[in-house]
Amino acid sequence: MPRLEDLTEIARQGHLNFPVFEHSDAPFVSLNKPLSEAKLALVTTAGLHIREDDPFTSGDQTFRVIPSNTHPRDIVQSHTSIGFDRTAFMRDVNISFPIDRLHELVERGVLGGLSENFYSFMGALRNPKHIQEETGPEVARLLLAEKVDGVLLTPT
Repeated sequence: MPRLEDLTEIARQGHLNFPVFEHSDAPFVSLNKPLSEAKLALVTTAGLHIREDDPFTSGDQTFRVIPSNTHPRDIVQSHTSIGFDRTAFMRDVNISFPIDRLHELVERGVLGGLSENFYSFMGALRNPKHIQEETGPEVARLLLAEKVDGVLLTPT
């Protein structure tokens, strides 16, 4: 693992000056039913979308809807960064977006069901204020409208 001292000055300053949001009011809500009765949704910051959707662009703070019955081969990643290797995702979508595993858990009765739609955002944003104030709450409203009991969040 590289240390700050090992980085170039530009990379070091980038890490030291990356904006961080601090929240002292993050709620914790216990699941009020067994997982076997719960409806789950999947939300990711991996910049994923279905093949026919517009790709994410740099700094994009919108979201994409991925129907939960989408075949994994129809899910693509337009999130690009020199900071990560997409090879594993290209081999198996479940690395970042465990859609097959969730369906298997429903089939085995471990999960009660899945939401009709899953949601994807672009990760690695320097200022995600629009997500915090607009698109994030919009997705939250959509999840509440679907009566989702819990959300599995996956990173880039």
